Amino acid sequence: MAKIKPSQGAPYARIMGVGGYRPTRVVPNEVILETIDSSDEWIRSRSGIATRHWASPEETVTAMSVEAAGKAIADAGLTPEQIGGVIVSTVSHFKQTPAVATEIADKIGAGKPAAFDISAGCAGFGYGLTLAKGMVVEGSAEYVLVIGVERLSDLTDLEDRATAFLFGDGAGAVVVGPAKEPAIGPTVWGSEGDKSETIKQTVAWTDYRDGTVEKFPAITQEGQAVFRWAVFEMAKVAQQALDAAGISAADLDVFIPHQANMRIIDSMVKTLKLPEHVTVARDVETTGNTSAASIPLAMERLLATGQAKSGDTALVIGFGAGLVYAATVVTLP
Repeated sequence: MAKIKPSQGAPYARIMGVGGYRPTRVVPNEVILETIDSSDEWIRSRSGIATRHWASPEETVTAMSVEAAGKAIADAGLTPEQIGGVIVSTVSHFKQTPAVATEIADKIGAGKPAAFDISAGCAGFGYGLTLAKGMVVEGSAEYVLVIGVERLSDLTDLEDRATAFLFGDGAGAVVVGPAKEPAIGPTVWGSEGDKSETIKQTVAWTDYRDGTVEKFPAITQEGQAVFRWAVFEMAKVAQQALDAAGISAADLDVFIPHQANMRIIDSMVKTLKLPEHVTVARDVETTGNTSAASIPLAMERLLATGQAKSGDTALVIGFGAGLVYAATVVTLP
């Protein structure tokens, strides 16, 4: 029996560069209040959101991804030709096939990398990061581009008082490459499909196509159920990720949770008993919930503003529709 040659990958993987793109249009709560019966005070108290970015027709999923990817590749000190894999996490690319990752790979000049999309909602960045780490360590690609991108304004029901104010658009990207020491910890991930109805698309595309419903599909959620799950269950997952990495909350420099809701973020900080020295990403205030894009966008802003620095140890956790989740500890690029 023939023996298969073992993989020749790197011993470890790390995030080498990060980039982000936020659409030029900034939408304050006052615009949202034109279609729902609420107030700026109510929106801020419930979510912490003051503004969000909405994409123009020209700011497509592909266009935003190309901008974020270019920044991440440059930040990593690489050229597009060196990228051997492109992973795109999104729920707002409206072509079933081909994968938008292939178009993005071509437009950035990456040559012929492995390229594919994943759908893991707000945990999508964590899923993509884990897959990229595996590719680098396994040896199937030396450098992998991971993109989280959403145009959730296309899937927002502006008359839904529970969700109209939540969502924003944008793209965040990182480059994952080889490392000589651990810089991306073990991933704690999973799903709770029995709760899948708590965050979902209102109707299937086929219902809209066939005229069963007249209203275009949108994202809806059971706010209280999601809040309770995120606060109590995701704090446990975050702690498991710390344990898997062999560190404690006191060892952290930065906490970058999915930017879903300021109340959820603050509750997780309290439950995890994070020390005051830990910098906490609160990008949701001005960016809204951008699903798969939220963690890399928040990471990019913390580094750009000097709130976090290269070499810092960060806990990242994403959670959302499915319900799915993914958490890991990383060294910032």
